[in-house]
Amino acid sequence: MRVVADLEHPTSGTALVNGGTPEQARLDRAYGYVFQAPTLYPWRSVARNVMLPLEIMGLPKADQRERARAALELVGLTGFERKYPWQLSGGMQQRVSIARALSFDPDLLLMDEPFGALDEITRDRLNDELLSLWKKTNKTVIFVTHSISEAVYLSTKIVIMSARPGRIIDIIDSPLPRDRSAATRDSQAFLDVAHRVRQGLLAGHGHDD
Repeated sequence: MRVVADLEHPTSGTALVNGGTPEQARLDRAYGYVFQAPTLYPWRSVARNVMLPLEIMGLPKADQRERARAALELVGLTGFERKYPWQLSGGMQQRVSIARALSFDPDLLLMDEPFGALDEITRDRLNDELLSLWKKTNKTVIFVTHSISEAVYLSTKIVIMSARPGRIIDIIDSPLPRDRSAATRDSQAFLDVAHRVRQGLLAGHGHDD
């Protein structure tokens, strides 16, 4: 994911992001990045945190406000525009971070373990909200997680990597339907994919030498 974001360069081979180079994707603002922590400025309101990349891009103030409003509506935070990060729960803060990443309408959404620090109930709820957001926007999402359940539940394609040095162990095209719910986690198809992911991770552990 860091190669896609042009934060690191491949030592060999070629990386393409929608047909172009990672550098061009970065310059074109083709992706939004959601980090492990919300990384919000505590002295800025929710709306002004979401507006930050738009300010940097030099958009007119009225456009900034409208884009922030629309992005916050997408993540279910209408009415919280004037709140500050310290007034929100961890899950709500991460939703602000997602809104900020979506505010300039990128083609790609890069998510680096965004729910890893949250409790299981909040994490499951945000998984469902992310699926709903994905269906509304139809954006491509690259999502990094160490949770097998989360990987299987969210993905249409799962790339399993070994430990250091990172190698691709397996690529799984998910057989799960696009519409998913809590009941999906109990289905045989879900359990079969989770088993294959677990076996791939166990096989990849031997590369950690």
